[in-house]
Amino acid sequence: MIRFSVPDMNCGHCTASIEKAIVTIDPHATVTCDLTARSVEVDSALDESALKAAILDAGYGSERQT
Repeated sequence: MIRFSVPDMNCGHCTASIEKAIVTIDPHATVTCDLTARSVEVDSALDESALKAAILDAGYGSERQT
């Protein structure tokens, strides 16, 4: 499980865009978005850089949280 901080995520459209971008590159991924915390948790076989690139392609910057 990888958790990202996504500061610009602030609505349902944002979460849907991020979820779609990740599931497009890994259809088996589990994506959980938390608007209050502005974070995204991803359970995926892909590495952090691929997931971060998908979030960026959706239009959002992100940083890994520990």
